[in-house]
This record gives sequence, C-alpha cells and structure tokens, in this order.
Amino acid sequence: MFTYKFFFLSILLFSFHTSFSQSNKIDVAQYRIELNVNDTTNCIVGKTTIRFKALQATNTISLDLVTYDAATKKGMQVIYIVDGNDTLAYQAEAEKIIVQFNNNLAAGTEKTLTLAYTGVPEDGLIISKNKFGHRTIFADNWPNRAHYWFPCNDTPADKAAVEFLVTAPEHYQVISNGLLKEEKNLSKQQKLTHFAETVELPTKVMVVGLADFAVEHSGDVDSIPVYSYVYPEDKEKAFYDYAIAKDILAWFIKNVGPYGYKKLANVQSTTRFGGMENASAIFYSEDAISGARKNESLLAHEIAHQWFGNMVTEKSFDHVWLSEGFATYFTDLYLEAKYGEQKLQDRLRAARDKAIRFSKKTNAPVINSTTEYTSLLNAFSYEKGSWVLHMLRRKVGDEFFWKAIRTYYTTYSGKNANTDDLRDVFEKVCNTNLKSFFQQWLFVKEHPVLDVTWKYNAAKKKITISIRQKQTTLFQFPLQIKLDNAIKEIEIKNAVTTVTFPCKTKLITIALDPNVNLFFEGTMKEIKE
Repeated sequence: MFTYKFFFLSILLFSFHTSFSQSNKIDVAQYRIELNVNDTTNCIVGKTTIRFKALQATNTISLDLVTYDAATKKGMQVIYIVDGNDTLAYQAEAEKIIVQFNNNLAAGTEKTLTLAYTGVPEDGLIISKNKFGHRTIFADNWPNRAHYWFPCNDTPADKAAVEFLVTAPEHYQVISNGLLKEEKNLSKQQKLTHFAETVELPTKVMVVGLADFAVEHSGDVDSIPVYSYVYPEDKEKAFYDYAIAKDILAWFIKNVGPYGYKKLANVQSTTRFGGMENASAIFYSEDAISGARKNESLLAHEIAHQWFGNMVTEKSFDHVWLSEGFATYFTDLYLEAKYGEQKLQDRLRAARDKAIRFSKKTNAPVINSTTEYTSLLNAFSYEKGSWVLHMLRRKVGDEFFWKAIRTYYTTYSGKNANTDDLRDVFEKVCNTNLKSFFQQWLFVKEHPVLDVTWKYNAAKKKITISIRQKQTTLFQFPLQIKLDNAIKEIEIKNAVTTVTFPCKTKLITIALDPNVNLFFEGTMKEIKE
C-alpha cells in the first residue's frame, strides 16, 4: 500500500481490529469463492469452498465472517454449511462462525467445507459508483476486512491458494488474482468469469474488481504479461501512466528475484487507499492518473509489495514494516538506480523529517503489537522502516546487503517471516551479530537526538568536537561529520563522545551526516575560545 493507503488521516476514521477470534485450529490450503452480483441491489450471493487441514484434534472450527446485523441490515446470512453430503450445525456470532462437525477431526485431517450465504457487505467488498457515475464493485480487504464478504481465516499468517468465479451482468470486465481460466456468456445477459491463483496468498490481497474497464496488454516482461485495467474515460492518460510498470517490474526481477505470479495487472479503482498491492492485480485510487507519469513512485511502491508483503508476508501485523518499510525503501532504490544518488538522498531526508515529526506523537516503536491495525499505517512502518533498511545497507555494504535481500526473498518466498527471520538471514550472510542494531532501531521508540559542539584551537591547530546523546536510551552508531572537504566518521556509543582532529585553519563548513546515512536529529554550535 502506498504511503499512506490513500490519505492516512481519513482512514483513521476506520479502526479495524481483531475483535473477532482468529482460528488457530486450521491451516487453509485453498478458497474457491463463487460470487453472484447484480446491478439493482447491493446484495451478493456467495458460496465459498474451503479446503483445510486440522492442526489439532477438534470437533469445531472457527471461521471469520461478519454476520447479519438486524440494525444495519448488513452482513452475511449463512444459508447452509456442508461437509460432502453432511449438513453441519453452526453458531453465528458477530464476526465469526463456529462450525460443528459430526465427528471428531484428528490432527492432520484434511477437510473441504462449503458455506453458502447472502447479504449486503458492510465493508470489504465496496459496491459504489466511480467518479464518472458508473457502478463498480471492488474488494478492499486490508488489513482484515476479507471476512466482511467471504468466510475465511482472516490473518496474514494463513496463506492459501484462491479462485474466484464471478457471475455478473455481462457489461462488466472482471479482474482478480491469478490467471483468467474461463469467461463465458450465460442466459439473461449474465457472464461468468473465472480467475485462479495457485500461489498461496494472505487474505488481505485476495480480490476481485468489476467495472466497465478499458483493457490494454502493454507488453511482457520475462514472459509475464502486463495489463492495464482503467475507466474508459481516462484510458489514454492511464494507459500511458501504467505502461511504465514494465520497466519497474524488470528492475525488481533483475535486482531482487523472480516475480512470483503469472501476470501483473494495474487497475484504476475506487479503493480508499492510494494504492493497494493485491497480488498480481494492484488497485490504485481512481484519481492517481496524470497522463504525465507523475505517480511513478506509487507504481514502484505497489510493485515492490509483490515481493515484500505478498510473496514474503509478515507473520503478524506487528511486523508490517517488513511490508511497508520494504516497499518504501525499494521504491527509493529503484529511483536511485534510475535518477541517481541525489534522488535517494532527497527522499531519505524527507522521510527522516516525516518520521521524526511522527515520533513526537507516539509512544510506540516500529515493532508494535497493537490490534488497531490502521494505526500502523504511519511514518514508523513506512519511513522509519525504510531508514532501518538504508542504515543496514550502509552497515554491511552493498554487496552483502543485496546478497542478504535475495537470500531472504528466496528463503521466505511463498511463506511468512518476522523481523527475527530477516535478522537471522542477514547475520548468516554477513557473518556478523546484528541483534543490537535491530533492537535499537526497531524495538525502541526513541532515536538519537544529538547536541554537537565544536571548538577550534588556532594555536594548536586542532578542532575538538563533543557529541552528547540527549535521548533516554543510548544508541550505538557511526556518525559522519564533514569538515570542509574531509569526512570523519566517529563511533558513538556513550552519553558523551569527544574527539579531536588536526586542523590547520579554521573551518569554513562543518556538517553532520553529509551523505544522509543516519536516522537522527541534532543541533550544532561553535564554542568560542
């Protein structure tokens, strides 16, 4: 998702959290979601078939599903649940369904359930009109809103294959995860569209989108077709804007690793976010079209997520920086490669300023166990997370950084990872202990706040520099200081560090962190003799 999921302040009005109980008894292998929509009401008819394995002996399982609320007249009403030929009893709660099996399931048992249901989605599947007044239907699942419109284990930790079979009025074009398997006209001006994705995905990026799209195949990258799905009224500008995705995709394949999916579609949509990284079918805000490719960084961010967030998925939202921080920094790296180091430094300065401003408002570190997930869409998860990667790159050097990133991606592609998993990969690849580095930058709310003073001694031709850490927790880091045309690096670990350098004449310029490699704030002052 792009910074910050389309106007961060507005989405704070929506506080999605884990008020429902996520099942820990099953591992879902596949969802088959049959969805019937129409043009006259917002009521959907669904049938979801779930293939799963029991992780422990049990006779009940819990599935996440927002059920019917008589007050709002929204939510899903379950029609039936079947296990083969057996109809199963169930208990419907506000945000979950407790399914009762006729027989006990042993640990390791594989089962396939089918749940039929109907209702008006309260959220998750957004049925509305686009900016041109045309009816559209778009899934918008992040962070845990898939269970508003289909039963699932709505957590990033349980990834599964998915297929969507959508029956809708024939004027709609349908886009979804995976490859198009079938599209056929039915009776009464209806059309069936079937997409299937065999790569396991977290529910947050399982989607369908329906609109009167104009569609362009803009080309292939390593045999991966790249498509644009846009509103016809915007097609000339949007096709031009989105076509740059081919270059971005090629850069990530070359530098990170193989693309995990069999297509890439960039989709103009009514998502509430600036961009939403749905696997192989990225949704962008309908207004993120310029006709001048002003949103290159937006496309790079969402395409970066196909590697980090989708193929390698955080085990829990505590570690969402592994998605958002990575997408932010790898956007920086793509832009650095294309436009030069100054572009990287400009973006890093802006990111540092933004994250430091945010630090004044929070008592939480980057790794945050809150269940108010939208509060994690902040400058720590994005900008500070990207800065952690930048400092890690500078600490281990480019060669080891890229080797570790590729190893991390290869190791956890199609799986879940947390911050310790990333650290373990870097430590093994770089043969160095990084525990204190990760601890101070990700698990401590503070950052270095430096009071730097300097004094020039003309008689002894030397300069004395004193660096005082003002924050509560002491950090350890290298600090670079520019003395005219020379750059000196000082290792900081104590509350006060004092160093002296020979200096034949009084300095004209002195600057902290000239190459933009440290996440800090600080002041400098000369002390007169």
